[in-house]
Amino acid sequence: MAQLSTIDLDAVRAAPLSREPYSFCLGTDVLRPEAIDEIRQDFPAIAKPGYLTVDEVALKGRFRDLIEELESDAFSVILGEKFGIDLVSCPRLTTIMKRSQLKYGSIHTDGPSKVLTLLVYMNDAWDAPAAGRLRVLYDGKNYAPFAVEVPPTMGTMFAFLRADNSWHGHEPFEGERRVVQVAWVKDAAELERKKKRNRTAQFLKGIFGR
Repeated sequence: MAQLSTIDLDAVRAAPLSREPYSFCLGTDVLRPEAIDEIRQDFPAIAKPGYLTVDEVALKGRFRDLIEELESDAFSVILGEKFGIDLVSCPRLTTIMKRSQLKYGSIHTDGPSKVLTLLVYMNDAWDAPAAGRLRVLYDGKNYAPFAVEVPPTMGTMFAFLRADNSWHGHEPFEGERRVVQVAWVKDAAELERKKKRNRTAQFLKGIFGR
């Protein structure tokens, strides 16, 4: 398999897989060191809070390369092998966030139309002791105790299989929190529904401000 220019596939393969309380893996340094400066510089200048689909954002340079690699069949093969499922046949929805609001991070499982969700974080440092740090949780009500806490720092990767108990969330944070999310979904129709729903949400934010 050809080497990817922005993603270190060896680091992805090395990320340990856990099965409790649900199937997830947490990896570090999955972005190639020589690509990080350009990825940082080419990160989209997004003014709106929340997630935007890649169709709504101007992609350029190494950041565009990163998105193409995350959406590639080659990457889906590697991640699918780790979790023991076929991801290549699943459509992919990629979204990007630069700014977080306090209302984000509430505990949820993701919807049943999703098969697997991947988050790649791109913040140079994270000083907040708890806020904005995603947690693998045991129920839908409590941020503690937690199985794992994910620092949203540059090159950190978190991926999980969607399940009825795949609870996750983070304590409220407002400010810059750079992350790319890729969701492998069950079918193309669902992908289009999610894109439309996301565009509507962004439109309403533009009207009402939040």
